[in-house]
Amino acid sequence: MSRLELVPFSDEHVEAAAALLAARHARHRVAEPLLSPRYEQPAAAQAELELLWRTAGAAGAAGYRGGQLVGYLVGAPREHPMWGDNVFVEPAGHAVEEAEDLRDLYAVAAARWVEEGRPRHSVIAPAHDSAVLDAWWRLSFGQQQAHGIQEVRPQTERSIPEGFEIRPPREDEVEQLIDVDLALPQHQAASPVFGGGEPPTREESRDEWLETLAGNDETILIGARDRRPVACWAFVAAERTSSHVGLARPDDACHLGFAATLPDARGSGIGVALTAAGLAWAADAGYRTMITDWRVTNLLASRFWPRRGFRTSFLRLYRSIP
Repeated sequence: MSRLELVPFSDEHVEAAAALLAARHARHRVAEPLLSPRYEQPAAAQAELELLWRTAGAAGAAGYRGGQLVGYLVGAPREHPMWGDNVFVEPAGHAVEEAEDLRDLYAVAAARWVEEGRPRHSVIAPAHDSAVLDAWWRLSFGQQQAHGIQEVRPQTERSIPEGFEIRPPREDEVEQLIDVDLALPQHQAASPVFGGGEPPTREESRDEWLETLAGNDETILIGARDRRPVACWAFVAAERTSSHVGLARPDDACHLGFAATLPDARGSGIGVALTAAGLAWAADAGYRTMITDWRVTNLLASRFWPRRGFRTSFLRLYRSIP
């Protein structure tokens, strides 16, 4: 095998890199056919890569072997306080012919990122490719977030636990809904997640609930016990989410964007019933696919969602230097 030649990524690499990306996505769809077929076309893959490459602060590396582009890596900052001084390699941000080449590409790209004061690195990688994931593991990356996907089918069994009901929320129970809303960040802040960021205050949660209840572009189902809300599942069209973008966003999909259960109702079966009710709603609404995501260190979520039929399509990997 000839020697890998590494250069900074530039405009001249975009077209050939897009062909690599389209080929990577085609392989991914063999493992997960619910992903959109459009990105198997180099033109569609190129549009996603160009969107990333034109992001402010984008930089990366390209690799040649025998005069042919055989891999690339591009990252760009996400300008949000919760991410700190970061670089994100989005779903369109990397593709290689040989997985091991990722390690060399990262060595070049990361030198610049760290020099620019961005030591927090995230990569959204296809979950099916064990060789690619192994290359990232050996760069000291670890799993942080999983993207889940499943088919939407008519639900024939929709059992609700005794003493519970499933229904839309009401404005007169906002104070109880706030308790459910805050249960998720409280759980995420605890061990072993240790999620960062400030949780919303009751006032902020109240304002958000009032705004949500006044709108009509989000479907919310609550589980109530003795008429008291104890769980909440919320669904939107996939186009509304910023966490599943480009190659990670299936066609005709809805996003299960929020799910929380009060501690005293966990294990009751209401979450199972809400998931089934949400899939039934999605089928009636004409969606073919449902997506969601969870922190892999969230022990409850990382066990619950796969048991509900969600397959991991992408993994968000993370490394902080030092």
